[in-house]
Amino acid sequence: MIFPLIVLTIWELAGYFSLISDTLLPRPSSIFLTFVDLVTAGNLLYHFQVSFLRALGGFLIGGTLGLIAGLAVGFSSKAEQTLDPTMQMLRTIPTLAVIPLFILWFGFGEVSKLLLIAKGAFFPLYVNAFLGIRSVDTKMFEVAKVLEFSKWKQIKNLILPSALPNILLGLRLALGAAWLALVAAELMGSSEGIGYLITDARQFSQTTVVFVGIIIFAVFGKASDSFVRFFERRLLKWRDSYKG
Repeated sequence: MIFPLIVLTIWELAGYFSLISDTLLPRPSSIFLTFVDLVTAGNLLYHFQVSFLRALGGFLIGGTLGLIAGLAVGFSSKAEQTLDPTMQMLRTIPTLAVIPLFILWFGFGEVSKLLLIAKGAFFPLYVNAFLGIRSVDTKMFEVAKVLEFSKWKQIKNLILPSALPNILLGLRLALGAAWLALVAAELMGSSEGIGYLITDARQFSQTTVVFVGIIIFAVFGKASDSFVRFFERRLLKWRDSYKG
């Protein structure tokens, strides 16, 4: 915590002594006061609720489909040959590049925003679920055959526990991608949400409001990542990994 405090102190002093413009880079104290004003007025809580529900909805749709597709391709070489080349091609298309198409197909409503977020959350879970299954040591399958494990027992006791670290990593990356896609989604003609708050503030040069929005995205992106890491530590206690 020492380094951030040093940065904030230097930043505050630079603004106080007019070394930097308040319009371009407002002081931390000004940003905090704006945050308090927005909370008191009730605007911030409303816009955050809208953004949170959008991010959650898009993540659940994209993450669930990504996990199912990743598991299907991981378990079946035929599914891999059929689906994976197309998935890898679609994965390389930037989110911003498909925004015009999503607007054309689905309009400016909630559907286009949810699907854009779902696209962002889909591929991290798809790739990591697939890699997690395919990274299982083949020698473990030989042991499973000796122990006469059924197919279901192999999946439950061997494959899924071995793939779990990759799946949880995919979950973390998918959450981060969902927050990133949320920003892009709310910048495309939205009338509510934190992204809209940032766009509206930019038009009126309200830099403090822009910073409040950015900080909210950063804080809750970090909070969601920490939430998954908490369960990751609980679920992977059996793994003896390097701690640094």
